[in-house]
Amino acid sequence: MKNKELIGKKTRRGFTLIEVMAVLIILGLLGTVVAVNVTGYIKQGRIKATKLNLKKLHQAVQSFEMQTNRYPSEDVGLEELIEQPSDVDNWPEGGFLETTEIPLDAWGYDFIYERYPESGKSFVIISYGADGEEGGEGDDADLYSTDAF
Repeated sequence: MKNKELIGKKTRRGFTLIEVMAVLIILGLLGTVVAVNVTGYIKQGRIKATKLNLKKLHQAVQSFEMQTNRYPSEDVGLEELIEQPSDVDNWPEGGFLETTEIPLDAWGYDFIYERYPESGKSFVIISYGADGEEGGEGDDADLYSTDAF
């Protein structure tokens, strides 16, 4: 009796091509939304990390000045924070940074140290942003240690 009932009914054993395509399109749209949001968070995270490093370096230069009565020279730059200059006697063990290397910005570029910036401040440390070039907007914008506070 069961065989006669099964013969009259269509048995469905899989998905149609349209159903599979609809699922793929929905997954693609969801993936796009997630990727756009994650990319935005990554960009903001890099900017925040760079600002944090600018603040640390700025404070290290201020500590250097307080202890040595001078700022690092523009020729040697931030390297003076980790390597003892020959004219400095009262050098703290390990230098003025917690690391033995000058950190890079979040995009992998060196920070720029200027002793006499146009702003009239004593010094400034600059990150040129994601593009690594002066100027720009968004995540390509320049970040200054004097603005990190």
